Amino acid sequence: MSIPVLTIDGPSGAGKGTVSRLLAKRLGWHYLDSGSIYRSLAIALLKQSVDLGNVAEIVNVARAMVLEFDCGDELIVRLNGEDITAQLGQENSGNTASIIAALPEVRCVLLQKQRDFRRQPGLVADGRDMGTVVFPDAENKVFLTASSAKRAERRYKQLKEKGIDANLTRLTKDIEERDRRDTERTTAPLSMASGALFIDSSDMTIDAVIDEVLKLVH
Repeated sequence: MSIPVLTIDGPSGAGKGTVSRLLAKRLGWHYLDSGSIYRSLAIALLKQSVDLGNVAEIVNVARAMVLEFDCGDELIVRLNGEDITAQLGQENSGNTASIIAALPEVRCVLLQKQRDFRRQPGLVADGRDMGTVVFPDAENKVFLTASSAKRAERRYKQLKEKGIDANLTRLTKDIEERDRRDTERTTAPLSMASGALFIDSSDMTIDAVIDEVLKLVH
């Protein structure tokens, strides 16, 4: 029996994470936050003081790591049973993740790691290449986006709520630059999967987006 997969791809700040987690809870399915995969491996490597020039050892750590995503009110990511959510946003995690993401051997292992999340009764997979590369055979695919101005506005509000100083103009430029890098990169570029449902959430509530996706699934 085929295990259903719902892929939700799109650019940064489109609301993929929130929408995907709520859909996973609503459907009672498993959840994959693909964006945390490389950072989780980076944290595992830093904890074990692995030499980033030792590709074989990086691959061994990647194969051995056990990841869990807990969809509560906020996402909790566990690495080998330890809550590493707070460490995912740290600069050294991001820098290490960008280095290892360029290694084909590591990408191959982590691709399989992502596919292993496909378990009964189903999976909601959130990322940038879920419908194109990781689960090209998924029955239900969504491409969720929003204008760069709206995504910057949402990010600005999040940062302000956390007491972090932010500049809206700078955020907008950063998002536009990231979009350009994501769509132009040679490995797994950001693109809409064939047959995917296109949703522009610029003027939509989260509930309206979820309703739209549930119509597709059902």
